[in-house]
Amino acid sequence: MNALLLFGSTLALVFFLGLQSLNVNGGRYLAAFFTSFGIGAANLALFKLAPDASGLEIAAYLSGGPVGIVASMWVHRRVFGKLQ
Repeated sequence: MNALLLFGSTLALVFFLGLQSLNVNGGRYLAAFFTSFGIGAANLALFKLAPDASGLEIAAYLSGGPVGIVASMWVHRRVFGKLQ
């Protein structure tokens, strides 16, 4: 269960960091403001879950990032592509 939580929190962190970057580069102030809350929440979860991670949990942690950034790029393009 902890491995799944680590995967999810890493995915969320990288997802929100990716959105944050895309929003900042696109000059979307309000969207960048709100993604900061997601970054903070995902960081808090990681700080709680990661200190005593096992091998499986480390693998879950490392695999969440690549999924998170690709998902972030996909979602941003779908959401903001339709608004333009």
